[in-house]
Amino acid sequence: MRTRWSLAAATVASAALLLSACGGSGGGGRASQPSDNTPTVPPPVLSHAPQSRLAIASTEDVPGSFGSAGAYEKVTGTFTGEVDPADARNAIIQDLTLAPRNANGMVEYSSDFVLFKPKDMAKANGVLRYDAPNRGNMVALDPYFASRGYVFLTAAWQGDVPAGPGKLTLKVPVAKNADGSTITGAYRAELTTGVATPNSLTLPASAANAAMQAYAPAGLDNTQPGYALTRRINESDPRQPIAAADWKFARCSAAQPFPGTPDETSVCLKGGWDPDYIYELVYVAKDPKVMGLGLAALRDIVTFFHRDARDAAGTANPVAAAIRHTIASGVSQCGNFMKTFVHLGFNEDRAGGKVFEGVFAQIAARQNNVNMRFAIPGGGGGVRIDHTAFGQAATRGLAKDYVDDVAQRQGGIFARCEANGTCPKLFIGFSGTEFWTLQGSPLLTDAWGTRDLVQPENARIYSYASSHHLLGFPSMTGPDAAAILGPDSNGRYRTNGNTAVIPVVRALYQNLEDWVLEGVTPPDSVVPKIADGTLVRPERVAFPAIPGVSYTGLVNTYPLLDWGPKFNARDESGIAATVPPIALNRDYAILVPQVDADGNDIAGIRSLDIAVPLATQTGWNTTSRPGRIDQAGLVGSMFPFAKTRAERLAASDPRLSVAERYGDHAGYVAAVQQAADRLVTQRFLLRADADAAVAAARANPVLP
Repeated sequence: MRTRWSLAAATVASAALLLSACGGSGGGGRASQPSDNTPTVPPPVLSHAPQSRLAIASTEDVPGSFGSAGAYEKVTGTFTGEVDPADARNAIIQDLTLAPRNANGMVEYSSDFVLFKPKDMAKANGVLRYDAPNRGNMVALDPYFASRGYVFLTAAWQGDVPAGPGKLTLKVPVAKNADGSTITGAYRAELTTGVATPNSLTLPASAANAAMQAYAPAGLDNTQPGYALTRRINESDPRQPIAAADWKFARCSAAQPFPGTPDETSVCLKGGWDPDYIYELVYVAKDPKVMGLGLAALRDIVTFFHRDARDAAGTANPVAAAIRHTIASGVSQCGNFMKTFVHLGFNEDRAGGKVFEGVFAQIAARQNNVNMRFAIPGGGGGVRIDHTAFGQAATRGLAKDYVDDVAQRQGGIFARCEANGTCPKLFIGFSGTEFWTLQGSPLLTDAWGTRDLVQPENARIYSYASSHHLLGFPSMTGPDAAAILGPDSNGRYRTNGNTAVIPVVRALYQNLEDWVLEGVTPPDSVVPKIADGTLVRPERVAFPAIPGVSYTGLVNTYPLLDWGPKFNARDESGIAATVPPIALNRDYAILVPQVDADGNDIAGIRSLDIAVPLATQTGWNTTSRPGRIDQAGLVGSMFPFAKTRAERLAASDPRLSVAERYGDHAGYVAAVQQAADRLVTQRFLLRADADAAVAAARANPVLP
């Protein structure tokens, strides 16, 4: 089938790196050169070897033309693969040996994929970029990179995504005990609601993971051991038990009140749900999916498109022999997943080669909980909501010999790939929110926060000064943000407006490509440091006394937790039997960027919005809900400068006014030009983006 497809949504989506889609925003560069891993036609597949099947559902024309690459097409389909439980490379996959096997003795999975490619593959530049989908959301073609001949692949890796329009799903089997009986185990979910409601809440009902498929309870009788519902307002408040007689696994509403109709996917509460509370549900779950197959699926799908001519049935690879280089991009949850992919050894393909030569883990402070029994890949981990969510325990440091003095364990993310020579070139990007809300500083310092870590030579970490997690998201009021992002994002202050960070990210993608394709060493890491006083304890931040603003220094703490003896915290693998976990009263140090007299971060890459500021921009915002100890989701704040000295003095604002800084509009434009040239020289801005920024500054007066 060949149809037409609209690029309008893709163009809009590329303006910001939002949580709804894990893709990159990239930069320019040159076509690739041949490398040592140029694919050749593989030998015939042996009957006992894992096999794959490619099913192409549609091929659609993408409107428009993209530079020298010309016309593009969108190929949609499903990749079905096999994983060998006897292969040592797969041994770490939780419950793989308990998964059902096919006639070939293999465990099967099926992943939806979307491939964007030039219609004339002779115009492709040899680079395949994998964009990991966040919670199943497809990542659109990047017009900038398309103009240079990229092949873009998005394929599902997360096994709990429900089917739906625009969703990419991964089908993985349910593990069973060796005798074929049902596996059960402890499970926990936090249930929250933005408004008071008598309606039942659909599991899992958490802020970060609400749209995913929950694990069903082993039984609906909540009076049995292992079942409990509690409530509390703030994370540290004592849990208030709710009697089993007052809640049920059931579907209910105002028209069909408590106890409702029994239903394993919903929870009904007598008297309804109060939005002021966190409800913590602990129950005995059944039928854990072998979620770690998503790691093997990504490995094998990318390897197929990179190296194979056809599948086991003879279906041709649509980009066969055209791919010479592979780069992965993951944003937020997906960036965490890409770090876990490397950490658990899946960047080694079945032939012993590298799956990805380069990886960009964008706004990714942690790892991902994709490989444990009853895994929760979409979990959160904030100040108040999901504070002890899975995904936070795995090792933070990169170096193979990284030592975690808090947990008293050794080995960083590169430990496995260093052992077999399959480590990629790795970029990690941090917004300010990664420090304040997502516990980012342990990637940069020792566990106690006393010294800076020396990063491996094949890694770069870049902090985007005074930005927030939703890169490129325009500044707006708290209520407006809540209407788009959900009630937890309703902050006291306008959201961060540092949209100039997007061209910086584009330049970094260019630098990663140059490193992978041409061997051009990228700029050194740019991050706050303990050594020069730019990375400090929250109480040491010298935030200015801006009228109407209260600096609280609230950060998301990072406690060491005990999930039971069968849980491998370093790898986020195994079985968690202690639910909720026990705090061991040893916390990792959380440090944050020091600020200048304006309240903007001193260290990090200073985009034009920070290098030539019109406002203070932060990576934190404070909830507007009374009684809550919390931040406003993952949004930052913006506090504009006064226009004139008179306005500043009248408001008792210590920050210089716009007029005092730049004199007039021409002075502002000159400052933008100077800062843009400096960023270009530093390789943190492409010349085309610099020229566009100066033109925009000239066309939009900030002063008479």
